[in-house]
Amino acid sequence: MNNKYDFYIDESCHLENDHIPVMCIGYIKVPMQQYIKLKEEFNQILERNNQHSELKWNKFSNTRKELYKELVDFFFRTPLEFRCILVKYKERLNHKDFNQGSHDNFYYKMIYFLLRPNESNGNEYRVFIDVKDTRGREKLKKINEVFDNEYKGKTPFVQFQHLHSHDNLFFQLADFFIGAITYKSRIVLDDIKNPTQSKMDFINYLEQKSGFNLEEGTEPWETKFNIFDHQPKMKG
Repeated sequence: MNNKYDFYIDESCHLENDHIPVMCIGYIKVPMQQYIKLKEEFNQILERNNQHSELKWNKFSNTRKELYKELVDFFFRTPLEFRCILVKYKERLNHKDFNQGSHDNFYYKMIYFLLRPNESNGNEYRVFIDVKDTRGREKLKKINEVFDNEYKGKTPFVQFQHLHSHDNLFFQLADFFIGAITYKSRIVLDDIKNPTQSKMDFINYLEQKSGFNLEEGTEPWETKFNIFDHQPKMKG
């Protein structure tokens, strides 16, 4: 029987000229057959911890540390998967030579390389992307074209759609993991001088559970928690 999966894609520090040296784009992958059960369990954790607002890394609260750890445990005991592309030294990106002069084209490439390791094998995938700007429809059309061309009209990626992150819990989990990865990388690159101890405690917990340093890439074949470390070459 064919398997069906949903991808919930979010991103952090994705703007071209924000003077932040890293960006990250990633997804939570959810088996459609288990979506309702996983969503119910996710909601129960939030309810138990009186978390009623949207879960976001930039709203990290010292009083919510136990909730955050419980969500990490939830992720690692369920069939959810996470994958991201971490771009370091963002200022080195050479859009003129490699992306037809466009940061948007680089964004499409990142979506492509983020999703590409998911083999077709008769599987079907739906992709939901957090709404970031008013040009969303145009971007979705372009991404769809890229995959149609790659698979010669027989793409396993049957749907690309924008949603608002507050409408789906799995966007919020992706946001939290991506936020932690970006934060740790900014510390290592000396962009954050005085990290918050409570955030570092959470990052240490996530590293312990995953078995990886968040600022480093994982092995390519890692499927549960995968980080692709992309470092553009110095502009020559």
